[in-house]
Amino acid sequence: MRYSGSVYRPPSEANSLIVQVTLGCAHNQCTFCSMYKDKRFSIRPVEEVLKDLRWAKDHYRSVEKIFLADGDALVLPNKTLVRILDEIKTLFPECSRVGIYGSPQDVLRKTPEELKELLDKGIGIIYIGAESGSDKVLKDIKKGATAAELIEAVQKIEASGIKASVTFISGIAGKDGWKEHATETGKMISKMQPSYIGLLTLMIDPAAEIYHDIKAGKFELLSAYEVLMETKLMLENIDVTKRCTFRSNHASNYLSLAGDLPRDKEKMLKQIQEAEKNSKMLKDERFRML
Repeated sequence: MRYSGSVYRPPSEANSLIVQVTLGCAHNQCTFCSMYKDKRFSIRPVEEVLKDLRWAKDHYRSVEKIFLADGDALVLPNKTLVRILDEIKTLFPECSRVGIYGSPQDVLRKTPEELKELLDKGIGIIYIGAESGSDKVLKDIKKGATAAELIEAVQKIEASGIKASVTFISGIAGKDGWKEHATETGKMISKMQPSYIGLLTLMIDPAAEIYHDIKAGKFELLSAYEVLMETKLMLENIDVTKRCTFRSNHASNYLSLAGDLPRDKEKMLKQIQEAEKNSKMLKDERFRML
């Protein structure tokens, strides 16, 4: 299997075969991110991708899940994606799900019929980094999308039958904007009605643009306690009517939370209240990682 540069995948794709169909991220301007700074965005020739899949068939006994990387894999036209997905089905009939990263722009460019076609061909989940529900925060971090666009994209994914997994970042608004970030993020999730929510906590790589703002005193990081209060406010503002799996158990998080909304909302809020009183429940800074 050939890989170019650093390769990233969602935590839930830990046991998946990772296949690069694109290299890098087309946007690659988010101030908090340093993931794809080692490569220029490009689309891999489809024949190379098919050769990688055939190599995997010769080397792995069974492949139950496949993740199509890199950052904007959904940017590929359906014709190309379908060719890859058909090859996956031929080589790995046991594969139960294909996952893919997609930007809101990638999703909005697809017609409902194209998304349904991808579902029928094996795409079971699309991962979108929303980061925040606040338009101000989205502009500050150079996300390249508005809250309305993110909501529309996730609703469109879910309407197609594909599951949407949406990532948000605690602490991304700093000390000045955490209340707006928490409130608007909760409202955004309520409108999106996604199948999955992943909550990470901001960690800074010196290669990320925001690192320089922190060093200059323009951006103040939240304390562990403030992140806890932000998460509490966000959860209080979430009102979903269908099952939404909520996870805040990434290595970057201070407090591990896991449950299904709306059923486990009060349980998770109670965990936060307990952590307010007992700081030993919070992960030590030394053990946090990206």
